Amino acid sequence: MLQQELSAARACVFIDRDGTLNIEKKYLHKYADWEWIPGSVKMLKTLHEAGFLNIVITNQAGVARGYYDTAAIKTLHAQVDEELLGTGAVIDAYYFCPHHPQYGEERNCSCRKPAPGMLLTAKEQWNISMARSWMIGDKISDIEAGLAAGVRCILVATGYGEEERQACPAGVWQAADFAAAGALILQDMQRN
Repeated sequence: MLQQELSAARACVFIDRDGTLNIEKKYLHKYADWEWIPGSVKMLKTLHEAGFLNIVITNQAGVARGYYDTAAIKTLHAQVDEELLGTGAVIDAYYFCPHHPQYGEERNCSCRKPAPGMLLTAKEQWNISMARSWMIGDKISDIEAGLAAGVRCILVATGYGEEERQACPAGVWQAADFAAAGALILQDMQRN
């Protein structure tokens, strides 16, 4: 029975949002400000076709700071999904942390990256094999969350990634952007 459950578990690419999929704009919450990093949509499609779940994992401290509410985030994500219709690119789910350690009512959560809470929740809800999954992000907090959740990680140079490279843990892969990171994952899948 356990072997059957393991074989049914899906591989996933957990993806940071701002600075990884879309151009970093502080506290982005309006669709009019959304701008894809070139190659991101095509790679979302390619990963989906290869059998990966694409799940966005994003800290949204702007909620705790009072800049926008969770409804604005959900509306933005729905508009992104609408834009992807017909492209073959898929984002299967979005998980966001609206908390901040210095602002808002909740200051000590288990979901804000570098904590692995969002990834672990997604694992349970989507029956994800962490051993076959990846985290792609532009911050060390993305990488730390991925490592804590038991997935392999890739730091991208977009967003804050260029600044964060010096602090990247040994053994973590690096790539120019999300499309290049996805290509590395697909190459690794073919080798194994």
